[in-house]
Amino acid sequence: MTEQQASQTDLATRILAGERRALARAVTLVESTRADHRAQAAALLEVLRGHGRQALRIGLSGTPGVGKSTFIETFGMMLVSQGLRVAVLAVDPSSTRSGGSILGDKTRMERLSREPGAFIRPSPSLSHLGGVSRRTREAVALCEAAGFDVVLIETVGVGQSETMVAEMCDLFVLLLAPAGGDELQGVKRGIMEIADLILVNKADGELKAAATRTCADYAGALRLMRKRAEDPDGFPKALPVSAWEDDGLDAAWDEMQTLAAWRRAEGHWEKRRAAQAAHWFEEEVRSGLLARLNRDADVKRAMAEMATRVAAGELSPDAAAEEMLGRLKN
Repeated sequence: MTEQQASQTDLATRILAGERRALARAVTLVESTRADHRAQAAALLEVLRGHGRQALRIGLSGTPGVGKSTFIETFGMMLVSQGLRVAVLAVDPSSTRSGGSILGDKTRMERLSREPGAFIRPSPSLSHLGGVSRRTREAVALCEAAGFDVVLIETVGVGQSETMVAEMCDLFVLLLAPAGGDELQGVKRGIMEIADLILVNKADGELKAAATRTCADYAGALRLMRKRAEDPDGFPKALPVSAWEDDGLDAAWDEMQTLAAWRRAEGHWEKRRAAQAAHWFEEEVRSGLLARLNRDADVKRAMAEMATRVAAGELSPDAAAEEMLGRLKN
């Protein structure tokens, strides 16, 4: 066994033992874009494959200002108090110019970050669609290997591209604020079609009545919009919650567990995860091919020349793409 293999085996052993420091180091490794780190990450994930542990993966999205961080902290604290281990992967938006991110979620979840049974990891989205870092799914796998019972994936914003998170979650929760028909119109149909549970947050004080009305509006919209084989009777649902007052979160957790248990019993859980694995295999192949093209100097030069011709109006984008693909075949 080489020194590097021994190091990977040791790291895997520590992750399986639930060491948070080892887990943090592994997540840093899988998020790296360096070629040698990517090779090490792949080797580590292969060592950990087949550990047999499964967490409940919950994707969480919501409009800006809806209180996602407050909800996650309160919800996480409730789960930890029940003896569950909770991992939070909070994906922050990256600047399309500088590539930088604020990564402030850990500071906003001060109580939860101090809990021994919790692990919070803010990560940059790196401008990937869905508000999900390309390596988030690998971080989820690492958290499962480390023995966490629940993995919460907080995604960026809310919109059509956000549906990518459904490809790595068992349940998808949409968090909204008390509003009315106007906000209902503003939420994209795509994300409504994948939401298993809509939680109307800030259902307290003067907003409590408005939250009840909003829940009724969304419940009606959900009934009209979708019915899937993996939805039992009564799902998807819309419920009022108050993360600030810690009200309604236990009922929301009960609904999540009910839905997850039903999907397991009916065989939808395994089918969903198998389909997700196939999806990410195809995504990795596509990403790998693009990476190879970007590393090829001749291809980059030809792409730049073609782009210049398109910008000058000598070729249409479609014709230029066909010509470029023809060159690659040769």
